[in-house]
Amino acid sequence: MAANIHDQSFSIVFGLLGNILSFFVYLAPLPTFYRIFKKKSTEGFQSIPYSVALFSAMLLLYYAFLKQHDAVMLITINSIGSCIESIYLIFYQIYATKTARIYTTKLVIFFNIVALGLIILVTLVFFKGHLRVSIVGWICAIFSVCVFAAPLSIIRLVIKTKSVEYMPFPLSFFLTLCAITWFLYGFSLRDFYIATPNILEFSFGITQMILYLVYRGETKALVLPDSNNKVQLEQFPNANNVQQSTVNQNQEGAMNYGVAGMISNSQVVPSELNV
Repeated sequence: MAANIHDQSFSIVFGLLGNILSFFVYLAPLPTFYRIFKKKSTEGFQSIPYSVALFSAMLLLYYAFLKQHDAVMLITINSIGSCIESIYLIFYQIYATKTARIYTTKLVIFFNIVALGLIILVTLVFFKGHLRVSIVGWICAIFSVCVFAAPLSIIRLVIKTKSVEYMPFPLSFFLTLCAITWFLYGFSLRDFYIATPNILEFSFGITQMILYLVYRGETKALVLPDSNNKVQLEQFPNANNVQQSTVNQNQEGAMNYGVAGMISNSQVVPSELNV
């Protein structure tokens, strides 16, 4: 009994820290949307990170409601996350081109109506009780592992260009801290569907910080689109006006995906990609 009370106390502390860190992680794309507002154009920014982040938050909400016990922290942050990501998407649609709006609408329909609807329908109809919670938990964990692969593109770019221009150290540090917090939260509750994916995120975060220490001070990489809309990398020493890489928004996406095991990591520097 005493051990359970001890674990629950730890889970409350880690849950509160996780909520605070994740809330600021959710706010990380604000500079991107300020730029969109200022330019009155999405300038080719992708809506994929925000669509997937909304899906992951809603999926975790479903898991939390099924779990019922010790789910307040998950419900709180993912409710907030769902609202914030919805606002991002609405704001994006206002300034996006017609093609981008149609594409974003299709993404939202696919993830948040079709995919999420199928998961809810199948698990409610074919599974019951603890088995239903386990199935949804495994879906959350597997999806988390998949989206946590996003930082691999950043790691690959850093190694290829020998530049950390698109991998700011403070962001990598706080995302790693967020992963540690949610891991401890899940571990204290023996909720390994939450804890396990954050081990991977922690590993990616440590790798990014090591690479930053190795390659800091190297020449900056300028990312330019070629005639076929593919990304080219050119080395420009001391370049002051460096275009942002498409992989930065992948990190932004990973950041949102990591919160509570899916949405955090969620790295944020604006990226550009023609839709």
